[in-house]
This record gives sequence, C-alpha cells and structure tokens, in this order.
Amino acid sequence: LTGVLDDCLCDIESIDDFNTFKIFPKIQKLQERDYFRYYKVNLKRPCPFWADDGHCSIKDCHVEPCPESKIPVGIKAGSSNKYSKVANNSKELEDCEQANKLGAINSTLSNQSKEAFIDWARYDDSQDHFCELDDERSPDAQYVDLLLNPERYTGYKGPSAWRVWNSIYEENCFKPRSVYRPLNPLAPSRGGDDGESFYTWLEGLCLEKRVFYKLISGLHASINLHLCANYLLEETWGKPRWGPNVKEFTRRFDPLETKGEGPRRLKNLYFLYLIELRALSKVAPYFERSVVDLYTGNGHEDAESKALLLDIFRDTKSFHMHFDEKSMFAGDKKGAKSLKEEFRLHFKNISRIMDCVGCDKCRLWGKLQTQGLGTALKILFSEKEIQSLPENSPSKGFQLTRQEIVALVNAFGRLSTSIRELQNFKVLLQQTR
Repeated sequence: LTGVLDDCLCDIESIDDFNTFKIFPKIQKLQERDYFRYYKVNLKRPCPFWADDGHCSIKDCHVEPCPESKIPVGIKAGSSNKYSKVANNSKELEDCEQANKLGAINSTLSNQSKEAFIDWARYDDSQDHFCELDDERSPDAQYVDLLLNPERYTGYKGPSAWRVWNSIYEENCFKPRSVYRPLNPLAPSRGGDDGESFYTWLEGLCLEKRVFYKLISGLHASINLHLCANYLLEETWGKPRWGPNVKEFTRRFDPLETKGEGPRRLKNLYFLYLIELRALSKVAPYFERSVVDLYTGNGHEDAESKALLLDIFRDTKSFHMHFDEKSMFAGDKKGAKSLKEEFRLHFKNISRIMDCVGCDKCRLWGKLQTQGLGTALKILFSEKEIQSLPENSPSKGFQLTRQEIVALVNAFGRLSTSIRELQNFKVLLQQTR
C-alpha cells in the first residue's frame, strides 16, 4: 500500500510515520488510564431487525446456550431456557464451554472502581448533556473494563456474522439492491460481474455518500485486522497463546486471495483514520477549557490524563494533510440539510444493527467503535458550536458525555493499533517469502 488516498490529499506513508512515531505510543498510554478503560454498555438489547439466531457452534463466542451455572453474571443475556435442549447435548456443551473461555466478558470490578463510577455518574449528571443515550440509564447497562476484555479473535464467524455486515452494507450505504458488493457470500450469483459495477456505482455518487461507504468499509477492515493480529494460535495446558496469524491476514487482505479487494479495504481504513484524526483536532478547544475535567475523583490522575490528552491534540493539530470536511454538505442549504439528516439516520441505524452481533465481546467492541465514529461525525458537524464555547461554564450548544469521550478515544486507539499492526504484518510477510 502506497500513494495518495482518494477523496483527500494525503499519502499512506505520511500517515504510517505520523501514527508510529507520534500517536500510537501516547494513545496506548491514554487508554490504560482509569477514565478511558471503563465503558458502560448494554449487551442485552434485543436485535431490532431480525429474530436472534445466536446458536452454539464450535468456537462461537456467544455464551447463551451454556448452562446458567457456567455463564458469568456479566454476560447473561436474554432467555437461556430457549437453549435448554441444546445444552443437554454433550457435544454442544463442550463447544459452549470452549466458546465461554474464548468469548466471555470479564466483568470483575473492584469495590474501589464501583465507588468511582458512582462519583463519575454524579459528575456527569451535573453537566449539560448534548443528547441522552438510552443505554446508560438502562438497568441492563454495565461497566466493562476494556483492558480485561481486549478485542481479538473469538471464533465468531459464518452466516451470523456475515448477516450483520451484509445488513450494514446492503441497507445503509445508500446502495441500490441491483449493485452487489464484491466478495459478499450473501449476494445472489453475479455471473460475470467481479464487483467492478459496484465501483462504477461508487464513483458516480456524491462525495458524502462515497465517504459514508468508505467509513463503514474502513471500520470493517480495522476490525478484521484486530482479529488477525490477536488470533488464538494455540491452547496448550489451558494457556491460550494469542498473536498475529499471517495466513488469516492473507486470506482477508491479499490482492490475489480477494480479487484486488483487500488493498481497497485497507485504503478505507486509512481514510477512516484521517476522519477521526480530524475530529480529534477539531474538538481540542472543548477539552482545553479549564472547566472540563476527565473526572474520576483522583485529582492527580485526572490532571495527568488531561495533560496526556492535550498532548495528543497538539500532535493531531501538527499533522499537515488533514481531510477537509468543509467540502461535505456544501451544496444548496436545503439539499445539504436533508442529506446530512439522511447521513445521520443511516449511521444511527448501523449503531442499532450492532445489537444483532451474536458474540458478546464482538458486540462490545462493535458498539464502542460505532459510537466512537458517531461522536467523531458529531464533532465534525459542530465546528461553529465548538469554536463559540464559553471558557468558564458548561456549554449549552455542544456537549460530550463521558460515554462519548471514552468511545471516541478508544475507537481512534483501535484505528491507530490497526495501522501499527499492518506494519507488523508487512514485516512478517517479508520474512515468510
């Protein structure tokens, strides 16, 4: 992968260098701090689009089918009775227990952490909310320690996983049903069409709709990269060994294996990185105000976290090839407004589809990264409100909840990690040739 990206004036090599030497080490440190490591999520919301088809197959990380006594409290979701017959089958039970080990959400929290959350909630409640996120208030929402639940390969794959991505692309990317996305196993037989008609269609779209597709494709590529880089390589004496799987990476991204599709997807990952990087540089004034604390109740740690975040913002501002979002929604006011609203509704729909992911750990990270991207878009479309923020009082016009801040930073951290892992795979591929 080299050269300039489409729809922006930035080259891949510049992003690689900037990410490796400036962003990646700092964002890693920031994600380890208490404010950013705990994310509140509702993993029990039912899929709003189709009946939940979660079932226990080999290495599937969906733990619902397992006997209740085996399931950690933090991942109990829905009705376990539905699967009681399946759970009585010993072969299925073995698979379930394997899935439980692979995909279980680690929900252990110290008493100290629990007390801190009560303080955070009080602090958040005293702020002006920009919007109410229904998940946070739900009795089913729980805090998850992201460091204890890293995003990695869980064995969740096949028709259930494809159905989620298929729904996202086919129904939410402004796409006519007659144009099939390349290498989509759920699409009808395409005859001689190798996917080129899809790219002809994509090039004919307005910039905003092209950007929307690239963001989703970039997110998909990033998630696939995490799974390849943190793969279950072997499980000896009950101790799993996780690491990069070159074969899996090749299967998903090699030009020959993917009929040229892999590199296109990776370019979209870089595009998504640029969009979220731009959002971070734009939101800096919001955090630079003395009235904004990264509040955990530990004054010393809070000050250090904020200093590190502001340091990252300085780096994002120093990047000289940002995506220019002013070119978006720049047509006649009425048309631009309705397009922006359509954009927002499509994205909101995608965040709801994440409740259809059949693996709890995949759902956790899918929801977090979708919310992070949604927060980035909210920032890019609120530039005037951010610039006119009062210095010493909570803002009325633009507000981020702690939930949005945690999602924004961790989602960008995932993209930064993806680009770093891509460098590692390049080295590993050279060694195997």
